[in-house]
Amino acid sequence: MADNEDPNKERKNRGTSKEVFGYPLSIFFIVVNEFCERFSYYGMRAVLVLYFKYFLLWDDDLATSIYHVFVAFCYLTPILGAIVADSWLGKFKTIIYLSIVYAIGQVTMAISAIHDITDYDKDGTPDNMTFHVVLSMVGLLLIALGTGGIKPCVAAFGGDQFGNHQEKQRRTFFSVFYLCINGGSLLSTIITPILRAQDCGIYSKQKCYSLAFGVPAALMVVALVVFIVGSGMYYKAEPQGNIMGSVCKCIGFAIKNRYKHRSKQYPKRQHWMDWSEEKYEKLLIAQIKMVLKVLFLYIPLPMFWTLFDQKGSRWTLQATNMDGNFGLLVIQPDQMQTVNPILILTLVPIMDSLIYPLIKKCGLNFTPLKRMTVGMVMAAIAFVCAAVVQLQIDITYPIFPSASESQLKLMNMGSTPVTCLLPGNGPLVLPAAQASENFFTFKEHIIDVKIVGPEVTKSIPLVKGKRQKLLIPANINDNWLLTDALNSKPQQGNNAIRFINGMNTTLNVSTAGADFGLIEPFKFSNYSQINQIFLFLMNRAIFTLQSGSQSCEYSRDFGFGSSYTFFIPSTLVIGQNCQGAITESEDIEPNSAHMALQIPQYFFITVGEVMFSVTGLEFSYSQAPSNMKAVLQAGWLLTVAVGNFIVLIVAELAKLPKQWAEYVLFASLLIAVCFIFSIMAHFYTYIDPTEIEAQFTKKVDEDDDDDKSLKKAEIEMVWKDSNKSDKDEDDPGKHTKM
Repeated sequence: MADNEDPNKERKNRGTSKEVFGYPLSIFFIVVNEFCERFSYYGMRAVLVLYFKYFLLWDDDLATSIYHVFVAFCYLTPILGAIVADSWLGKFKTIIYLSIVYAIGQVTMAISAIHDITDYDKDGTPDNMTFHVVLSMVGLLLIALGTGGIKPCVAAFGGDQFGNHQEKQRRTFFSVFYLCINGGSLLSTIITPILRAQDCGIYSKQKCYSLAFGVPAALMVVALVVFIVGSGMYYKAEPQGNIMGSVCKCIGFAIKNRYKHRSKQYPKRQHWMDWSEEKYEKLLIAQIKMVLKVLFLYIPLPMFWTLFDQKGSRWTLQATNMDGNFGLLVIQPDQMQTVNPILILTLVPIMDSLIYPLIKKCGLNFTPLKRMTVGMVMAAIAFVCAAVVQLQIDITYPIFPSASESQLKLMNMGSTPVTCLLPGNGPLVLPAAQASENFFTFKEHIIDVKIVGPEVTKSIPLVKGKRQKLLIPANINDNWLLTDALNSKPQQGNNAIRFINGMNTTLNVSTAGADFGLIEPFKFSNYSQINQIFLFLMNRAIFTLQSGSQSCEYSRDFGFGSSYTFFIPSTLVIGQNCQGAITESEDIEPNSAHMALQIPQYFFITVGEVMFSVTGLEFSYSQAPSNMKAVLQAGWLLTVAVGNFIVLIVAELAKLPKQWAEYVLFASLLIAVCFIFSIMAHFYTYIDPTEIEAQFTKKVDEDDDDDKSLKKAEIEMVWKDSNKSDKDEDDPGKHTKM
């Protein structure tokens, strides 16, 4: 039984739900369910690309590709969910069953991020990465099936709870429903990156991806429980069959019938869908024609989503090489995504109540298709901004040695200056307890380093593709130490720190964020990572140097993604303030490009989203018959999925050496597609589906009236013949003689 045929439709509300302030009580469970589910989805998705890069140790291209494959599947499965709900299980059971699948997927993701499960040697790195990869892929597949499957059901199920007299309440419900989506998205993209940045673990401390995935998993379980609790109050419509099935069958029959009659002996028909007239009603065929006209305009649209969804992948990876210190707070790279929902909630009312009316007052015909075109241009501008930001990052990025080069930095551990001669370079004066300012690049495998006065020459073996540091002792005739330096910037905005002990006694160096352990005389410690979140909470890093019962403190501020070597000279006296005695050598400078530089690109991409996405849905619904909204929704979601697959193809095939060039490539592709779309939009004729449907309905009614008139005439003829027969029977002369 369809909703419009529901015998209970005149009741104050459907199901057994009571009313609260004119609203069915059941919808409050649905609203809470949607908020928790959106928190779960966007919270997991916010940290996903960093999980791929830093936990599974994938490169940027692979992490980006898998991320967009996942997003694409999330927008393909709604079609399956709609078919299952409308043709088989109904909305309620579909939501329940797929939410269980969804929750299992989220829990699986949380388990896959526990590094201690396969950390057999307890060094903080999983020893069986295949286990974690397989588990995470299974989890993502279940999440895609769950979140996509319930996407077309929850909002429609909420709308089913209202009676025909509650149109105002139903509109308010959808507004609140939309706010819950954005509210859940906003809060989750703020909270889960903070959880990810924490250190957790049983044997060794690592970034807490398990907690970042665990909290969304818990919210999904809460969403499921809340939805089940309201079960007895819901109105549960029976499955009515899916209109998409009828549309596909009609199109299939038209193609098949046209192929059968492809010979020239058969007359052509006005439209290829007219070949289905032998089996299907003309009204349905006309409705499908209207839908196909809109779907044809959808062909260029995936390119917009190709750019838009990269804010969760490429832009997040870009932010990892930037400075997130905003003074009163430190922003994590994956938290920059919160700019989008904040701007959405701000720009939608501004555009609707101010910008569009102002354009209309100026006499400009700013049609929906023109808005969508401008939205695509805004997205392209956003990627041009991203390219400019990337160029700024590249300028400040250190130049590391290629596979055929080596880099060397020298440090004087003595208390007097020394002069060094390096191949291809002039005399280099190293002050006491200081290092050279820069790394020197060499093509040779072995170089001779000469000290002037007294003259000493050492042959130093270098490693291709690596940075190294040469430690020259106070007595230049002693052994020189050659140690490896970092060949890449510290990940996740951390700071890599190590100490060199130039004293004659063993030192213990420690800080609240790391432990450097015991450092033997004239030796060096390993690099230790200092978490930027910890530095923000503690204001600055404080290092404690201890020798026996004596100790002193050294403190320093750090930026994002830097590397320093601190030298403890032989002249240091433990027990006094060692702040001015310790010297530092900057091996990798901190990120100097600020995350605030990303705000313009987020602004333009959000303006593009408002003008493209919101207007696109409005246009699609206005140009489609009332019973074909689901078909257009499926087509719209399909453009999102295809757009994410395009990212996958470009990321894997383009292999551009510079990231800014890839941004420019995407912007150029969108501008080209935008030009094509503008031409298609120029030749598009707006229609009124209701008027077209009314014409067919009127024609059917007229045919029915003609049929009724014909039947009435036939009845009158029969009645007249019957009366004539009766008169003949009364006339004896008319009787047949036996």
